[in-house]
Amino acid sequence: MADAAEELLSGLDPEQRVIAECLRGPIVVLAGAGTGKTRTITHRIAFGVRTGVYAPDRVLAVTFTRKAAGEMQARLRALGAEGVRAQTFHGAALAQLGYFWPEFVGGSAPQVLGGKVPTVSQAAESLGLDLHRESLRDIAAEIEWRKVSMLSIESYGELLQREGEDGRAVPTGVTAEQLVEIQERYGELLEERRQIDFEDVLILMTGMLDAEPRAAMQVRERYRFFTVDEYQDVSPLQHALLRAWLGERRDVCVVGDASQTIYGFAGATSEYLLRFASDQPGAREFRLERNYRSAEPIVRLANRLMRGRAGALTLESVREPARGDEGAAPSFEWFANEQEEARAVAASVRAAIDAGTPAAEVAVLYRTNAQSVAIEAELERVGVAARVHGAQRFFDRAEVRQAVMLIRGQAKAADERPLFQIVVDMLRACGWSAQPPEGAAARERWQALNAILTLAEEQPPGTGIVRFSEELIARSRAHHEPVLDAVTLSAIHASKGLEWSLVHLIGMSEGLLPISYATAGSAGSAGSEDGATGTALDEERRLLYVALTRARDQLRLSGTAGGGRGHRTPSRFLAEAGMAVTA
Repeated sequence: MADAAEELLSGLDPEQRVIAECLRGPIVVLAGAGTGKTRTITHRIAFGVRTGVYAPDRVLAVTFTRKAAGEMQARLRALGAEGVRAQTFHGAALAQLGYFWPEFVGGSAPQVLGGKVPTVSQAAESLGLDLHRESLRDIAAEIEWRKVSMLSIESYGELLQREGEDGRAVPTGVTAEQLVEIQERYGELLEERRQIDFEDVLILMTGMLDAEPRAAMQVRERYRFFTVDEYQDVSPLQHALLRAWLGERRDVCVVGDASQTIYGFAGATSEYLLRFASDQPGAREFRLERNYRSAEPIVRLANRLMRGRAGALTLESVREPARGDEGAAPSFEWFANEQEEARAVAASVRAAIDAGTPAAEVAVLYRTNAQSVAIEAELERVGVAARVHGAQRFFDRAEVRQAVMLIRGQAKAADERPLFQIVVDMLRACGWSAQPPEGAAARERWQALNAILTLAEEQPPGTGIVRFSEELIARSRAHHEPVLDAVTLSAIHASKGLEWSLVHLIGMSEGLLPISYATAGSAGSAGSEDGATGTALDEERRLLYVALTRARDQLRLSGTAGGGRGHRTPSRFLAEAGMAVTA
């Protein structure tokens, strides 16, 4: 057992190993981009299980997306930590609410809304308001922000009346009074229909644990050890739920990076991360600053951008250069308009692929989704397959659903043939061929089916069709998607947690990054921060930091002077990061 535990830790660096061996009491890990935080915390959990300190069914690992939870669950399973639960805050709370509701309230738990916008629309219509869909989405976001910030409607209404940074902007199309009335009516509709939204799940579960000692006791007996990833993104409501889960227990490990707090608009704050060591008596604080992802020039640029900011870590690149390349310095190009930029980026991507860089190792990142249109068209023109990250989930595609259904059916037929041959036959029935077809749409469909074949090839020797079928279902439920052989187009927010060999970051212009609304009235505040999370401009800077640290080998930035609202200038962040700009 001792040898097996030692082998588990042998691949960690000294800082990671110290964290993995610290199994008890409150600890906080300040982990910079590319420093192996997920590897560290999964090995820590597995080490706790391997040494008998943790009973696997009493460990709860919490993160913020189902995809991240699925990937963490897969890593834990591979490390021998079967039985450990990896869930989102909402997933864990929803399961608990469904379990406790019949006992403490009676009947089944209320139905959870799939989305707020239809009900918000009905609330507005009942008040005689005819609002555009964009306004409805903004109001839905305001409801979410109010709830995760743990504000009553009355307190929220008072916030709307304040001016300046202490206040809250009202979405276009409504007055402050109408916004409050819509939220009140929205709540009434949910109550009339016996429905709740996702924020209500956390609110109700937190309230139940506070009000029902027996429920709290059961949860605290069930889960003894907690790990919370991406702790810089926790909201006041999620923080309250975590405290209710813990009670007086102190075995909690939180991990995060204040420089990657990019969801402040949705209620996230790095305040709890940065205050953890002082709020928890006896807490131990660790830092991970060895960056294994990015070439040294990229790390140097990211460090310059965040120097002196609240909670910023200083990264050190320790990555071996790829293919003997010492790492090219990040570059910046300025174009007259978006079309010229898109044409140049597409040509650069085409050249990189022709030189041997896999398409899946290339990404084009941008601040707003509308920026993807020109890039997507130009990539198609030069014959490069691309996929918009987040546009449609892999396992929701019609051809993928058909293939998974056929594979599941074949798993019931006791087929003893090699897995590869069975999967090939099933994919051929869905239209797959050995050679990719012509045409963007047909090629995209082929790539999706071919990704399933790649998954089959990556299975351990001896894997049969039954086990592979179960793997596909588990991946589908966890949104653990395979990598497609295509260039990724992604908004920066959606790129967090991902990485590529070559990253093109477009739209490095004032009004795009930073976005226009973040710079209003900020002329004198570019070098300061207000508290842990700071201003909207500070969040834009952190968003750029996230974008820069997605790149491993090459980083190419660009911007344009063109724009429907007048002449743009290069982003102020370029000068902050010490980049030479010629526009």
